[in-house]
Formats: sequence, C-alpha cells, structure tokens
Amino acid sequence: MKRLAILALFLFIIGGLFAQQREEVGSPNPEMIGIDSAQQMLKEVSIDKFEYDGFWRSTMSNDDGYPTTRLFYGGPADKQPIPEEEDMNIRDEYVLGTRIDFLRRSYSSFTIYPVRPIPVEGITKTVSMWIAGRNFNHEIKLLIQDFFGRNYELYMGKLNFQGWKKVTVAIPPQAEDGIHGVVQRNYHYNNQMGLKIMGFRIDCDPMEAYGSYYIYFDDLRAVTDLFAENNRDEDDMVDGW
Repeated sequence: MKRLAILALFLFIIGGLFAQQREEVGSPNPEMIGIDSAQQMLKEVSIDKFEYDGFWRSTMSNDDGYPTTRLFYGGPADKQPIPEEEDMNIRDEYVLGTRIDFLRRSYSSFTIYPVRPIPVEGITKTVSMWIAGRNFNHEIKLLIQDFFGRNYELYMGKLNFQGWKKVTVAIPPQAEDGIHGVVQRNYHYNNQMGLKIMGFRIDCDPMEAYGSYYIYFDDLRAVTDLFAENNRDEDDMVDGW
C-alpha cells in the first residue's frame, strides 16, 4: 500500500508538470495579446447615400440594350443609421434606380459608375450596400482600384432575392511584400493609402435577359481601419511637387 501511495503521488506530480508545460506552450504571450487590435481603429463610414442626381451613370453595349439611371424617393425600412451620423442631419431620402431595356437575350452586362472615382480613407475591410434586385439570377460585382491604380472586381453575390437586402463583400488583404494583391498601403508612403470605388457591374443571366429589368441601390458603406490616418506625423513632408 505504501508503494502504491508513493507511485500515485509520483504520477500526480509528473502529470502536474506536464499540464503546466502544455499550458505555458499553448497559452498566448500576454505581451502579444491585442497587438493587432491595438493597431486598428475600425469604423463604419458612409461612402455615398445616392442623394445627388447625375453623379452616378450607367452604360451597356448598344447591341444588348440601353440603361436609364435616376434617383427615386424611398429606401429600406429596416436600415439602421450609423450612430455617429444620427445627429448630423445628413440627407438620406433617395435611392439610385437603374432600368435596363434588353434588345436581345445574350451574355450581357451593364455597369453603374460614378462620374469620378470615390476614394475611401483608411484601409478598407468591407464594403456594403442595400440592393433591391427583383429576384433575378443576375450577379453583381464591385469594381475597385488599389493604391497602384490596378483595377479589380469583387463578387458580391446573386440578385435572386425579393425586396431590400444588405449585401457585403470583404476586401482581400494585400500580400506581405506590399506589391501583390489589392494593395491599399505602401510602406514607402504612409501619407497615401486606401482604395477607390469605381462602380458596379451586373452580369446578366441570359435566360432572364429580356424585357425590362429594374434594380435599386441605397447607402454605400465601408468598414475601414483609420488607425494610420489618425496617427500620421504632422511634420512629415508632402511628395506632390
């Protein structure tokens, strides 16, 4: 019995040492916790509420059809405003509508674009927008331009839903070399960062590309990291000369 008690005590001590070792190896270093989050200042911002007539335009191949784009009064009833904007009396009365009159059934597409690219400050994480797609199998893609002026298209999803729906797309992170991928910041120039919104492209399902098609947009937003924007060196030089 005495030997069994000693053996049990020995196994208990060894087990405790191994458990402590596993805890030390598997647990994160307290000094490393929060480094990523401490260097981020995420904020949801409104890019455009589609309140100005003529700022957004549309185009389509003349062989496939012709588009018409204008503003309409209305919007999604369950849309929640950004908390920081609630007391700023920002106008939010209209939505952007586009009508497509197809001339033939084909693998066609149309583009909705601003008269000038829309820059988004900070490092953009996601882009979202309210869409009424009329339950068609058409697909929508976000068109962006990165720090180096390279154009990308990001798949936002199908438009096969009824009523208003908030559609969100994540911006792929850039590669560690700062050259490849969707580059929003270059380590040489800390005073220049971000991407630009170039518009949207809707790729039409040929089985439903006939007659007239209607689509509506409201409140283009982005979740962006403003840490670097708010921590710039005030005495740094500007390279625009």
